[in-house]
Order: sequence, then structure tokens, then C-alpha cells
Amino acid sequence: QVQLVESGGGLVQAGDSMRLSCAASGGTLSSYSVAWFRQVPGKEREFVAVLRWSGGNRDQAESVKGRFTISKDYAKNAVYLQMDNLKPDDTAVYYCGAGRPIWGRRTEIESYYTWGQGTQVTVSS
Repeated sequence: QVQLVESGGGLVQAGDSMRLSCAASGGTLSSYSVAWFRQVPGKEREFVAVLRWSGGNRDQAESVKGRFTISKDYAKNAVYLQMDNLKPDDTAVYYCGAGRPIWGRRTEIESYYTWGQGTQVTVSS
């Protein structure tokens, strides 16, 4: 089972860009779907974006479409989340998760069983 480590979070201003990384170890991501979720205190973890490694299917939450892009790097066994035009509402802890969901369940947190430790993203207005 792979292990995941997120990196790249920090403090930015509204309108700025940031790229999060999700690096995998202990195995290849080739048979997984990898998703980004985010969570703010007192709320449930919410779906942001997903990528199916094999086939390259992608999906994003409506709230981030046109601003966030999910991508992969075969050589580095990693998934990235490029976030542009960030808004204060994007402030959250961002987690990457790996699983093998039925594509129709790709936005459900229960579909992912390996998670990273999370990285904080703070967007100031």
C-alpha cells in the first residue's frame, strides 16, 4: 500500500497561485485514483479534484473549475494540484488520498483509503 506526503502549502494573497504536491512511496500510483480533498475546522472534508492514473480521467468540484488543475508525473510518482486565482474561501487543510473507486463514486471520501498528513493553505484577502 502506498504512503502519501503532501507539500507546497503556505500563506498567499487572493489572486495568487500555488502548487501542491502529493508524493507517493512504497508503491506505484499506476493502479490508483488520486484525489484532493480539503477541510476547514468544524466542517466535513470536501472533494476538490481527482485523477485516475490509468486513462487520465479527471474531475473537479464546481467551486474550483477553471482555477484548479490536477496533473501527474510518472517519473516522480506524484500528483499535483495547481491552484490559480486563489480566494479566501479556498483556505483549508488540503489532503491527497489514493484509492480504487468506481468512477461514479470518485467524489466520495469513503472511496479513498490512503491519506497524507495534509498541508495548510491560507489565502488572505
